[in-house]
Amino acid sequence: MALIKLRRGFDLNLKGKITQDNVAEELGSNTYAVVPDDFYGIIPRMEKKEGDTVAAGEPLYHDKNDEKIKVTSPVAGKVKEVVRGNRRKIMAIVIEPDNSGNVKTFDTKENPKALLLESGLWAMIRQRPYDIVPSTDVRPRDIFITAFDSAPLAPSLSLVMGENIKYLKKGVEVLSTMTDGKVYLGCPKDESLDDTGAEINTFVGPHPAGNAGVQAANIKPVNKGEVIWTLDVVTAARIGRLLETGMVDYSTVVALTGSGVENPCYVKATMGCTIKSLLDNRIVNDDKAKRIISGNVLTGVKEDMEGYLHAPYRHLTVINEINKKDEFMGWASLSPKKYSIYRVFTSWLLGRHKEVDLDAKLNGGERAIVMSGEYDKMLPMDIYAEFLIKAIIAFDIDKMEQLGIYEVAPEDFALAEYADTSKLELQRIVREGLDKMRAEMC
Repeated sequence: MALIKLRRGFDLNLKGKITQDNVAEELGSNTYAVVPDDFYGIIPRMEKKEGDTVAAGEPLYHDKNDEKIKVTSPVAGKVKEVVRGNRRKIMAIVIEPDNSGNVKTFDTKENPKALLLESGLWAMIRQRPYDIVPSTDVRPRDIFITAFDSAPLAPSLSLVMGENIKYLKKGVEVLSTMTDGKVYLGCPKDESLDDTGAEINTFVGPHPAGNAGVQAANIKPVNKGEVIWTLDVVTAARIGRLLETGMVDYSTVVALTGSGVENPCYVKATMGCTIKSLLDNRIVNDDKAKRIISGNVLTGVKEDMEGYLHAPYRHLTVINEINKKDEFMGWASLSPKKYSIYRVFTSWLLGRHKEVDLDAKLNGGERAIVMSGEYDKMLPMDIYAEFLIKAIIAFDIDKMEQLGIYEVAPEDFALAEYADTSKLELQRIVREGLDKMRAEMC
């Protein structure tokens, strides 16, 4: 077991933490949805149409470019609607449950790779480079599993995994057959998952220490021509359960967090449930508009009460849109309540790591990149982040390769985006850069 200390990064201490590990019972949802954008790199081609019945675990669609990659339904029921956007892009597949308990059972004697593809669990793994659902024709150099989420207000992955922890060893065993290298498991300092068959590394440091890609970069970085897979322990345990029982576990535990939640807590749920089924009667009742985020405040997707829980199906955050509409002197205020990770307000004298109630206000507009090294301070990887961003904007392929484009994913730049004084959408820039590289190189 190796101990890896990360000094760069930042822990954003937000108001709205969960203070107890009790899990509330599932209330049930009127509809469930699968959102294709959650499984990046797949162009969906429907296998079911509106009105068709479907069992839990039965394929809803496959990848247009590789029919072996499938995404399955989390519940049994009827395909109520296929929601389409511009140019008939599939935005969501909505399923109305019938409570029949009809669950597809898979043959555990089948080849493990084929089993993952058919069950839909393959789509929950990510490949680097490009941060996409893995290609079926490439064998990864190594596989990296993260056992913790270090994002603001993130849930405990051990608690989300629950009793499925007993299947983790089997999951690691299956994954080890799919690589010629090693399966690495990144754990936090106060928690170790022994006897899993993986090579365990303990990480100490601020966010984004829990990102599997950051862990990979500090163990064995990705070079040009190499491919690695990344996933979390929850997915690894689901893989083990599939191989042991022949069924996919679509249940999950969702953390309801943030200053906009009345009593932050954990709730049992099923993947793809409605936001309303989770947050109904749980949002703080005041005169302030609320921002509902499926995920954490750095990488999550903005949703409303009629929306659905997005992959990886374990976190909802609610914050205020704006705490104070009219503030005396605005950004120039000397109020000790003003917050910044930099020493620009007097609040840093009270301690930068105190619990804060932040809203969704941007507090400024886009401006030129300030080459001050602030991105590097938020990204514990051996790359020059600011130079990489400039190379992506210019689409200089040679420089992008030299500066580490193959190692990164948008989520790795989420903290830098929050800290960015230039207010640039770094995650969008990185995503567009990866897409252009993929189109150019593949």
